[in-house]
Amino acid sequence: MTDTADTAYTTLSGVGESARRPDATLKVTGEFAYASDLWIDGMAWGATLRSPHPSAWIRSIDAGPALKIAGVHAVLTHDDVPGEKFYGLDLKDQPVLAVDQVRYQGEPVALVAADHPETARRAAAAIVVEYEVREPVTDPRRATEIVRRQPVRVGDTFEAEVVVTGEYEVGMQDQAFLGPEAGLAIPAEDGGVDLFVATQWLHVDRDQLAPCLGLPPEKVRLTLSGVGGAFGAREDLSMQVHACMLALRLGRPVKMSYGREESFFGHVHRHPARMRYEHGATRDGRLVYVKADILLDGGAYCSSSPAVVGNAASLGVGPYEVPNVDVVATGVYTNNPPCGAMRGFGAVQACYAYESQMDRLAEACGLSPVEIRVRNAVTQGSRLITGQLIDSPAPLADMLRDLEAMPLPGGRQEGDLRALPGGVSQTTHGESVRRGVGYGVGIKNICFSEGFDDYSTARVRAELVNGEPHVTVHTAAAEVGQGLVTVQAQIARTELGIPDVTVATADTSVGSAGSSSASRQSYVTGGAVRAACEAVRARFGGLPAREALERYGPIEETREYRHRPTYPMDPVTGQGDSHTQLALCVHRAVVDVDVELGLVKVVELAAVQDVGRVLNPQALEGQIHGGSAQGLGLALMEEIQVRDGAVANPSFTDYLIPTILDMPPMQLKILENPDPAAPYGLRGAGEPPTLSSTPAVAAAVRAATGLRLTRVPIRPEDIALSDEKGPDAKNRA
Repeated sequence: MTDTADTAYTTLSGVGESARRPDATLKVTGEFAYASDLWIDGMAWGATLRSPHPSAWIRSIDAGPALKIAGVHAVLTHDDVPGEKFYGLDLKDQPVLAVDQVRYQGEPVALVAADHPETARRAAAAIVVEYEVREPVTDPRRATEIVRRQPVRVGDTFEAEVVVTGEYEVGMQDQAFLGPEAGLAIPAEDGGVDLFVATQWLHVDRDQLAPCLGLPPEKVRLTLSGVGGAFGAREDLSMQVHACMLALRLGRPVKMSYGREESFFGHVHRHPARMRYEHGATRDGRLVYVKADILLDGGAYCSSSPAVVGNAASLGVGPYEVPNVDVVATGVYTNNPPCGAMRGFGAVQACYAYESQMDRLAEACGLSPVEIRVRNAVTQGSRLITGQLIDSPAPLADMLRDLEAMPLPGGRQEGDLRALPGGVSQTTHGESVRRGVGYGVGIKNICFSEGFDDYSTARVRAELVNGEPHVTVHTAAAEVGQGLVTVQAQIARTELGIPDVTVATADTSVGSAGSSSASRQSYVTGGAVRAACEAVRARFGGLPAREALERYGPIEETREYRHRPTYPMDPVTGQGDSHTQLALCVHRAVVDVDVELGLVKVVELAAVQDVGRVLNPQALEGQIHGGSAQGLGLALMEEIQVRDGAVANPSFTDYLIPTILDMPPMQLKILENPDPAAPYGLRGAGEPPTLSSTPAVAAAVRAATGLRLTRVPIRPEDIALSDEKGPDAKNRA
């Protein structure tokens, strides 16, 4: 069997240095073992039959034709689920396999195991399912089932000298990780199962799997295998329970690995949103009130929609001081694809709307986009609209001034067609190209919120290996590409002064580390590793490491780390200290737009972000670049096209993501204002740039075109065919 468990990760640098990633060379050379590379002798292959309909009753399932195919060993339906038939992150509402109906296109209906992956796929296609198709509910405005409705209400003054309103829409974005869902399930002699899988959250996977398999948790053992990106989509189960069911039925290992098209149906996406905002201010641009109605389409099942709604509500007006607020965020069920966690998690959608509003307010008050934001910026001592005190540095006004002071890029050289929007595919010579500059500000909560028991566990062992001190760090924290393995080793080196550190492969034999999401792992797992290292160091008794280990032998300590408590939002007023930590990022975008062709080239992005304390400079810059890329993608190109509940573009041919040719040069300024409540003073950094980059790019396109452009992604026809009387008037001035 090939997996990452055989890799000993060693780093040579401590906290604050750009330690080399131990997986870097393997990934660059193509030698890194991802979950899709898993292999063991004698394994079978699993495949999934999925519904072609977004809404239908299942009248019958005939597995006979599939079972007649040579090499097919099993066909399973909901009748074969050995335990509970439903699972879910927040609510157990999602069937392991469809029971009597399907609620979205792509819902799993049956499983096949065969000797070859192509045989398994052919067998799945041979299963005959009789459906009674129903009219799907696809418009969230007409949905009647609510996942969560969360108001935030403060004050009673909703009149002002200057009032601007707007309606905004955000399309369905996909996480578009490059490594599709994959895993290998191996039945064990004790009647349990060992699952090697690409995931974000080992223990919550186990806790959902075990009841469905009819097994106690200790008999469901998970080991992290190479993860090719995640961004929230691996928080929910995909193939995990299916592979385990097949392996236990056959009594032999079963591997499942999705292709790209199936991956689009096999995981949740970012919630599409429809939002109406009204901002009232004094003539000099001071906010008096904000009203907002935020509608999020959760799709067919609950997933993490309740928490997404909470974030959208609590952060719904951005990092601005507003004395009067009436915000309502609502998540609803539809027959569209299920939506859940994606980088930015509810705050992205609201950010696009409130930042668009701030630009409109600046225009109405005769102020610059930067000045309107500076005049209303929160600072340390301000309160969120939920009443929560911002009790650590929040230098937003200074960040905006720093951003504004960064030099702008020069103009393109005449005759350089590669520098035009559309590049060498340009059909003009740039005579209709206009430049625009736009700004965006975002605020994101760090770690889990609203009273969730958010913690991480770390086991640290110091011992002599070949006569030299050696440290092993073991957590269940998922390395999904963010560099967490490197950071854990850096912390151990810093705390123990021992250069030789191995980070063991994450698995469920150690206590939970929670999910690699919410920008939380450096905070909570970093805090756990630090605490365990401190406990080991205390047992050195003041002796140097070598001498202590020679005297006492191996020293091992396990510690849990919890951040300060959070509390649920009041269901009526939205008040409450619901968040652990808050992080700010500001972006400036410079774009060139061909207003005749509707083509956009992002010339440059600049960003200022306060990270509290830099643990690994190079990795941090990569996080800001990566978050900015996903924000740019949402602004200009990324959208799952859903028509009557059916996905029209489940491929990277038709679902476009930014490439190296789309990403511009970036200027970064990274601030370090420590948060006294956080380990090392750090502030989670992975998500904030995803928020502010989208409205900055959209604002720059508006500045270049003079159009309102109230929907993202902005399409070429929204620019080139702009005519208020046309069919797409909703996205125009």
